[in-house]
Amino acid sequence: IVGEILRLNEDPNVQGLALDLPESLYSSKVLNAVKPEKDVDGLSSVNLGCLVHGDDCLVPPTVGAVMELLGDIGGRKVLLVGVRGAEAAALQSVLQRQGATVLSCHCKAPQLQSELGHADMVVFGSAKPSDVPASWIKPGATVIYGAHDLLSEKHSCGQQNDPAAEKTVGSLAVAMRMQNMVKNLERRIQSQRHRKWDFHSLKLQPLSPVPSDIEISRAQSPKAVDVLAKEIGLLTDEIEIYGQTKAKVRLSLLERLKDQPDGKYVLVAGITPTPLGEGKSTVTVGLVQALTAHLNINSFACLRQPSQGPTFGVKGGAAGGGYAQVIPMEEFNLHLTGDIHAITAANNLLAAAIDARILHENSQSDKSLYNRLVPVVNGVRGFSPIQLARLRRLGINKTDPGTLTEEEISKFVRLDIDPSTITWQRVVDTNDRFLRKITVGQGNTEKGFARQAQFDIAVASEIMAILALTTSLQDMKERLGRVVVANDKKGQPVTAEDLGVTGALAVLMKDAIKPTLMQTLEGTPVFVHAGPFANIAHGSSSVLADKIALKLVGEKGFVVTEAGFGADIGMEKFFNIKCRTSGLVPSVVVLVATVRALKMHGGGPNVTAGAPLKKEYTEENLQLVADGCCNLQKQIQITQLFGVPVVVALNVFKTDSPAEIDLVCKIAKESGAFDAVPCNHWSAGGKGAIKLAQAVEKAVNQKNSFKYLYNLELPIAEKIRVIAQKVYGAQDIELSPVAQSQVDRYTQQGFGNLPICMAKTHLSLSHQPERKGVPTGFILPISDVRASIGAGFIYPLVGTMSTMPGLPTRSCFYDIDLDPVTEEVKGLF
Repeated sequence: IVGEILRLNEDPNVQGLALDLPESLYSSKVLNAVKPEKDVDGLSSVNLGCLVHGDDCLVPPTVGAVMELLGDIGGRKVLLVGVRGAEAAALQSVLQRQGATVLSCHCKAPQLQSELGHADMVVFGSAKPSDVPASWIKPGATVIYGAHDLLSEKHSCGQQNDPAAEKTVGSLAVAMRMQNMVKNLERRIQSQRHRKWDFHSLKLQPLSPVPSDIEISRAQSPKAVDVLAKEIGLLTDEIEIYGQTKAKVRLSLLERLKDQPDGKYVLVAGITPTPLGEGKSTVTVGLVQALTAHLNINSFACLRQPSQGPTFGVKGGAAGGGYAQVIPMEEFNLHLTGDIHAITAANNLLAAAIDARILHENSQSDKSLYNRLVPVVNGVRGFSPIQLARLRRLGINKTDPGTLTEEEISKFVRLDIDPSTITWQRVVDTNDRFLRKITVGQGNTEKGFARQAQFDIAVASEIMAILALTTSLQDMKERLGRVVVANDKKGQPVTAEDLGVTGALAVLMKDAIKPTLMQTLEGTPVFVHAGPFANIAHGSSSVLADKIALKLVGEKGFVVTEAGFGADIGMEKFFNIKCRTSGLVPSVVVLVATVRALKMHGGGPNVTAGAPLKKEYTEENLQLVADGCCNLQKQIQITQLFGVPVVVALNVFKTDSPAEIDLVCKIAKESGAFDAVPCNHWSAGGKGAIKLAQAVEKAVNQKNSFKYLYNLELPIAEKIRVIAQKVYGAQDIELSPVAQSQVDRYTQQGFGNLPICMAKTHLSLSHQPERKGVPTGFILPISDVRASIGAGFIYPLVGTMSTMPGLPTRSCFYDIDLDPVTEEVKGLF
């Protein structure tokens, strides 16, 4: 019985459980097996506790029926005879709350006759015992007969000449249970609606000097993730818990809250950065900590999942920093909930399918291929659904494998992949420079079909970009099927659907599509989901995470997400690619700047990762700052191209002088920013970003005339030209012969109406990293043009792009260690 109850507890289609069992089976073990929220009989210990405390809860049906029959009991003496267990406790509690004096007695107790003679009201747990004569009962007393079996009408009604007014709970208890069922469903319907957050922040006690990120993370005790989920209105069947501090959130929430208005949508972008980065993630986290933990406004941060490769290479972690970070940071930066591993598995399955198909087609006849692709199983030969779909695409409207002609069989079994056109590479989530160019197929069993290939880092996989842009499981499956992996020998695209692997890829990705819920140092919610490259892909977290978060925060709440690199790259792609896919309209842009980066753009010396900063960056220099603000002004202008209000967040460092800070804020506001605010969240947590939060709250009320930069109907080259001239400030573009050939091919193949995802250096507005400030008059060279058809964009290459980082001489892994006693990770930063 308990096993069946536990099964029904987890069935989302069952909203309530009622028990009709032999009386001997009504044990606390059985009653407490029912989830309190599904307990329509109200007999679990949790429900009884609420009843005793006078909280809003369901009254057990028999108890409710008894109370209904007793009527006014104030000051009366009520005797319970043979009423036992949970019902006795519930009935006694309700009677006492109504002002009755309650006594309980066993039906065989020697004092039963005396007690019956004094009681104004008597409640028997079942039919009146045969050895209790009517004469024992006080004349005029009300007598109630109850039983556990609510579906039975076998209740003694007493004799007509009994002096007492006798009543049975019978049908009334059944009606009370039905009423409980209705109440339970009403509660569930109410719980399904968006409701006010019952949020409790975690307190911060910032130290000075600021400790390392991992020390700060370790010093805070995060909430259990199920507690956080409940605070923000997630239902228990909408989360899948991973450990103590992470949970996947199911997409069913979008259906539940489909009528809930979205919150405000905030994008964090940045000026052209130094190689050190300017703190967009830190600003994102600091802003939501300020909004929710300090201003009591619902907010959600939506962040990319970092690649594990750079964590062990040179970059370190990516959870924000200081007192504005996601915790636990080691879980954020390592494995998380396995999404990147799922992408790796799916990507490499597709890569294996490509080479296997080439091998089998090269070594078998049409007949042999057909017999193996469509085998006889248990005497029956049939096409799989994905094979039937391929037949339809080929114009072969047949379902019986025995009816295909030789020509149709040949068309069906041969993809004729041109190995020189394969664009799909294997991936691994490790920085490994020696995999940048490899040879596959050197084993004897591969029959000499070797070819040159390469590995990319896992986050460079198109499947990662698909995960970030998909809007549903069905949409993801369709996108995976559209992935173009190569051309055939006639120049036509070959897709994952042609290879028959779409369904298998979707199976590998079915859990990865769910965003992961985590929290900031101050306990505010964070979605971590997807982490596409910001050069060959669009560099933003997932559409699904944003959509779910916008429903959860409510109409007056805020969802804050970020775009990779500077606004010229990340923000432009966010608007022209991600917003087109999602249909979401941003409310405001927060543009992150630092005095350090502005000095670099003003002519300061080179900034190199790992090297000490020159004195120009650590001492006040107003002229360098003023000269470098040209880059800030340009990025504000780029934001204005899209018609969205912009607030500048100056990420303050301890070496910044008050005069430098004031100067940047003054120039930013004069250049069209709605506001410009210095932020100290890195050293003070959300408290240091309160002014930024207030500025953002005001900015969302400004006029928003959001628009895309270009029309998708424009030719590919013209869309590239619009971005180059309007965003980067180029004079014109120049396509290499290879790039022009690819543009012509993609146009001929029907891919000309896709948006553009420029793959360009993030260290300059131009294609030359050393050109800082605002370069002008340059010709933007397009060396190649490639396509991610499944993700849904064309990506021109400006120069060469590495998709596999290498390890430096002194890698981060030298400092990373594990304490074998405490199992604590050391050395992450």
